Amino acid sequence: MATLTKKRKVADAKFDVNKAHTVAEASKVVKEITTTKFDASVDIAIRLGVDPRKANQMVRGTVTLPHGTGKTLRVLAIVTPDKEAEAKAAGADYVGLDEYIEKIKNGWTDVDVIITMPSVMGKVGALGRVLGPRGLMPNPKTGTVTMEVGKAVADSKGGKIDFKVDKAGIVHTGIGRASFDAQKLTENAMEVLNAIVKLKPSSARGTYVKSVYMSSTMSAGIQIDTKSFN
Repeated sequence: MATLTKKRKVADAKFDVNKAHTVAEASKVVKEITTTKFDASVDIAIRLGVDPRKANQMVRGTVTLPHGTGKTLRVLAIVTPDKEAEAKAAGADYVGLDEYIEKIKNGWTDVDVIITMPSVMGKVGALGRVLGPRGLMPNPKTGTVTMEVGKAVADSKGGKIDFKVDKAGIVHTGIGRASFDAQKLTENAMEVLNAIVKLKPSSARGTYVKSVYMSSTMSAGIQIDTKSFN
């Protein structure tokens, strides 16, 4: 732990914690200060001037990162038999119906994304207690409840992510890995930030994007100047 602390001090000395950076600068800095031996996840946290308790100020959406997430997502397609071949061809890791409903009822959630169809939502909806807290409940707004099962599976495998503001008014999402070059991190981050700016609720008052920080696993947060993209 002492070594890590020493490394962290050296890394943190490479940037000014009080300076607001452009997205491109932050992408370079995050690579410089990441000291983990594994390929760390790079995330951004966006604090919004909204009240998530009000339905008309909920900020939620999806975005396809141009360079993917750097993570191989495990996709479960809960579909009727006539859609199974389509889901498998698109790359779904698990495909089925009642057997997976039963597995999830018994606590199995070893997946990252669940795709399903409108006609199956009655069965899937009953799994809310298990799926809800884990952020796995399919939703038409995020394209995970659809008749276009193959497209939804391919999108999820190809870097499509969904984001949602939490109770504290913060959107927190991954934008790649420390092994990505700075340009790819910048482009992925901008895709997310632009999507969030476009989703500004008409009922939101005052400053919409209050602060943005980029960080990697166990690194310090790097402040991003909201004027540089907003």
